[in-house]
Amino acid sequence: MKSNRNRNQEIEGRDSVLGPRALNRALLARQFLNKRTNLPVKDVLEHLIGLQSQAPNPPYFGLWSRMEDFDPDSLSQLLFTHEVVRIALMRSTIFLVTRSDCLELRPLVQPVLDRGLKGNYGRHLPGMDLHAVGALGRRLVEEKPLTFQEIGQQLQKEWPGCDPTVLSAVVRTLVPLVQTPPRGIWGSSGKAVHTSAESWLGSPLDSEGSLETLILRYLRAFGPASVSDMQIWSGLTGLRAVTERLRPQLLTFVDANGIELFDVPDADRPDADTTVPVRYLAEFDNMLLSYKDRSRIIAEEYRGQVFTINGIIKATILIDGFVQGLWRIERQGSAATLIIEPFQPLLPPIRDELLEEGYKLLMFAAADADIRDIQIVSPK
Repeated sequence: MKSNRNRNQEIEGRDSVLGPRALNRALLARQFLNKRTNLPVKDVLEHLIGLQSQAPNPPYFGLWSRMEDFDPDSLSQLLFTHEVVRIALMRSTIFLVTRSDCLELRPLVQPVLDRGLKGNYGRHLPGMDLHAVGALGRRLVEEKPLTFQEIGQQLQKEWPGCDPTVLSAVVRTLVPLVQTPPRGIWGSSGKAVHTSAESWLGSPLDSEGSLETLILRYLRAFGPASVSDMQIWSGLTGLRAVTERLRPQLLTFVDANGIELFDVPDADRPDADTTVPVRYLAEFDNMLLSYKDRSRIIAEEYRGQVFTINGIIKATILIDGFVQGLWRIERQGSAATLIIEPFQPLLPPIRDELLEEGYKLLMFAAADADIRDIQIVSPK
């Protein structure tokens, strides 16, 4: 006999269709973009399962958009004290995560990195002793943090016939490499130099993490979502079986195309008509890459203006919860200018809201500027 809880879940989920606006409002609520949070930085990072961080500064803007009174030094200090690190995780992409997530998530996404190595460098790998390359690479970076170029050059002394780029890629795959400060520090610059997570954090990787826990966390931060969405976000395959094991404790819905969506019962699912503020999203914001169907956050017609052919994901503005333009800050001497490029003409109230939020953004990003200005470019 089914429990009342399971029957109630079936009733709520049965034939419940969630359109793009309903999914959008759920996403904004869980990403702290409908209302900024007062949680500490580490708690925010753990709830979001990290922030995408191919470049050093975007996570700072990502946290500014999501947190009340965010102080960039609070994140920089966590990097200096080894409480937060930058490491390749989901989709083999660099993420900024807490030390505990680094240790727990890296073993779970190891198949993603293995597949990436084979896909990008497979023809160079036959005959290479990968474990020997990884072992020597680990020893080198634990003696002294190194750039990928330095790793490849030093390994080439032992494997003179091998491309140093391939050798460093093997180490990146087999050794959980974290980038050490000053890389990633607000207001600083530095090369990406690497050491092992175990050496930097003084702890072994956590072999007790489960894919079930990872999927539940993903749903709390990004749900409701389909199995395909989960796989796109993580880079992992075969998650249908994981989701089926979780099904008894999840709610199910369908999207406008009839695709089954899963969700945790206690997560926010605001009304589709909920009013939301404008927001400035950072470059590489993970929300734009976490779904197979991205209609809950960006219209297909705008994707080409946001995603470039060389892998850059531009900084965007959210209007009514959806990507509807781009932004960037240009510096010239002591002047800082926020340039906003909307995709469509702006109504006066939206324009005013963008200007108000934009000046706050300039105060955060260009506190040292003597002159701050905002330019709104007419849509093409």
